Amino acid sequence: MVDIVERVSYNKMFWSFCFLCNFRLFLTLRNELKKRKHNIKNNNNLRMHRQARILMSMSVFVKATAAPTPRTEASKQVSLFYAGILTVMVVAQLFTLEEFMEYVTQLQLPFTQTMEYLFVPLLIITEIFAIPFLLRMRLSPAMRAVSMALGWIAAIAWIFINAWIVVQGVPVDSVGFLGTVIAIMPGWWAVFVSVALLLLAMWSSWGLLPKRRPKN
Repeated sequence: MVDIVERVSYNKMFWSFCFLCNFRLFLTLRNELKKRKHNIKNNNNLRMHRQARILMSMSVFVKATAAPTPRTEASKQVSLFYAGILTVMVVAQLFTLEEFMEYVTQLQLPFTQTMEYLFVPLLIITEIFAIPFLLRMRLSPAMRAVSMALGWIAAIAWIFINAWIVVQGVPVDSVGFLGTVIAIMPGWWAVFVSVALLLLAMWSSWGLLPKRRPKN
């Protein structure tokens, strides 16, 4: 009789122990599942935050925005004037593209032969893509900055070309502003005109860039 009672008590203890172990295991698994769900949610939130930041950074390159209001009316007129000059130059240079490329090779610029042939297309492309900033077109912030910089580069390129012609005494009958449509006698005046183009680019950049907000 005593053996039976002991067996029953041992069985109860065993099953109680099994129940407690399983219950403890159940609680542990439930807590782990909660933690995993919480971590997954946090990871998803972090991933969404990173994707949002990436999209915001990419919008600088792809999202077109309206041009800021010019600082002054004079700067607006200057930018339109510079854009008009570049437009006339591009049309004339494209109209006589082959002759213009031959003209540049006659300048004997300090470039390789391949670069001499690439110089004219790159110069024309620079002048073309400088115009959108000057016309205050809808551009992405990155493209607006690039277009502004190209306006400076175009003017600097012409300063270099005309200074090279004068200093090296290159025997050519035109400065090349209008390609070969009109023969314009080279000289220091052409260098000064190129410097004036750079000043127009600088004035336009100052006038068309957004104003800095005062710090509180």
